[in-house]
Amino acid sequence: MANVSNLVKTIQDIMRKDAGTYGDAQRLEQLGWMFFLKIFDDREKEMELLRDGYKSPLLKHLRWTNWAADEEGITGDALLDFVNNTLLPKLKALPGGQDKIAGLIRMTFEDANNYMKNGTLMRQVINKINGIDFNASDDRHMFGDIYEKLLKDLQSAGNAGEFYTPRAVTQFIVDQVNPRLDKRETILDPACGTGGFLTSVIEHLRKQARTADDEAYIQNCFAGIEKKHLPHVLCMTNLLLHGIDVPSNVRHDNTLARPLRDWSPKERVDVIVTNPPFGGMEEDGIEANFPTEFRTRDTADLFLVLLMKVLKPGGRAGLVLPDGTLFGEGVKTRIKEALLTDCNLHTIVRLPNGVFNPYTGIRTNLLFFTKGQPTTEVWYYEHPYPQGAKSYNKGKPIRIEEFEQEKKWWKKRVENEQTWRVSTDQIKAGNYNLDLKNPNAPSEQPGDVNSLLPAYEKLLAQIAESRAALKQELHRALASVVGEDA
Repeated sequence: MANVSNLVKTIQDIMRKDAGTYGDAQRLEQLGWMFFLKIFDDREKEMELLRDGYKSPLLKHLRWTNWAADEEGITGDALLDFVNNTLLPKLKALPGGQDKIAGLIRMTFEDANNYMKNGTLMRQVINKINGIDFNASDDRHMFGDIYEKLLKDLQSAGNAGEFYTPRAVTQFIVDQVNPRLDKRETILDPACGTGGFLTSVIEHLRKQARTADDEAYIQNCFAGIEKKHLPHVLCMTNLLLHGIDVPSNVRHDNTLARPLRDWSPKERVDVIVTNPPFGGMEEDGIEANFPTEFRTRDTADLFLVLLMKVLKPGGRAGLVLPDGTLFGEGVKTRIKEALLTDCNLHTIVRLPNGVFNPYTGIRTNLLFFTKGQPTTEVWYYEHPYPQGAKSYNKGKPIRIEEFEQEKKWWKKRVENEQTWRVSTDQIKAGNYNLDLKNPNAPSEQPGDVNSLLPAYEKLLAQIAESRAALKQELHRALASVVGEDA
C-alpha cells in the first residue's frame, strides 16, 4: 500500500477537482461517511464468518460490497443518482426500535450530505478507499495514521474551541484515572469528539480482560456525547475500528443543552475522562440549564460543573482545562470553590506551551479529582519539554514516554524542582486562584534589590572607568591632530 500521506493526498487531490467539495469541511465530511460505510462493510464480512445467522441491518443494494466494491461498477451520473436519491435517504430513514445497529447507522447519517457533483471523480475516490482492507491488521493499523491525518485536517476546517487531544495525553489521563474492569466501572466522555479518550479506555480495559464476559462488558461500559456531526461520524468509525460491534452508546447531542437537574442518580458514572471544548462560548440560553451561581457561557466552565454533578460519590475524573479556568474570577471562582469543597482535587499537571500545536497556543493543564471528600492540598507537577526541545510541533508531538517520570512520582510523591504542593487554606487565601507558579524551579527572575544593588553599583563604576578611559583617548587623538596641523 502507498504510505499514508500519499494516500490521503491522492484522495484529497481527486476531491479538489470536484466543484462541490470546495473546502476542507466538505471533503472531510464526504470522506467521513464513506470511510464509515467501508469499515462497517468490512466488519459485517467478519461477523458473517464468526457469527451464525448474522443478518445485516442494510438491504442488499445499500451495502458497500454491492454498489461500491467493484472498481468497474456504477459511476458517473448513475452513481450520483444512486447516492443522492437512494443510498443517503434510505440510510437516514432506517428504522431503529430494537435493532441497535440500524439505529446507529441512522443516527450517523442523519446530517450526512453528498457534496460531490462529479460521479466519475466519486468513483475514483471510492476505488482508492477500496484499497484498504479494514479486516487486515496492517491496513487497520495504517488507517490509524490516516485517521490522525484526517483529524489534523479537520482542525483547520473547524471552529474555535475544537482541540483534538494528542494520543499521549489521552493515554496518560486514562492510565492515571485507571478505569477498573474487575469492579465493572462505568465511563463517560461528555464531549467525546472523535473518540480519542473512549478508545484509550477500551485499550486500557482490554489489558485487564480475562474472559468472554469481560469483553462483553467492555462493549457497553462506556458512553459518549458529541455535539457536532463530523466528529461524531469519525467517533463511530474509530470505535468500529477498535472492535466495538455496536457503538450506539455514543450519542450525537449537545451535553450542555440538558438541564443539570435532569441528570438522575442512575445516570451517574464511576469515571469521567474528557477534553471539553475551550476558548469558545455556548449559544444563548444554555447557561439557564445550570444553577444561578454557576451561569456562564464559557463551555469549559459549564463542563466542569457537569462533571461534579454526574460523577458518583467516590468517582474519579481526569480532564484537560486551559489556564484561564485556573486563574479566572467571578463565576470561575465559585466553580473552583465548589470543586475544592465537594471533591478532592489531588493533582494538577501543568503542560508546557505547544502541546496542542498546531491547533492552539493556549496553555493547558490536566486536572485529576475524586468526588466525595474535600480537598486538603493540591499537588502540582510541571511537565518539562524533552531534553533539547523548546516546543512541540506536527513533526514532534508530545509522546507517552515523556510521562514516565509523572507515573513514577504519582505513587510516592515528594517535592522537587518539578513538583510542589499547596494547601487548601493557601488557595482560599488567594481567592481560589489555581494558577500557581513553581516555587522550587531554578529562578529565572532577576532577584531582590539587596542582591542587585551591589552588582548595579559595580556596573556603574565600570561604566565610569570606561567613560574616563574613552575621554582620555579622545583628548590624545585631538591633541595629536592639532599638533600635526601646527
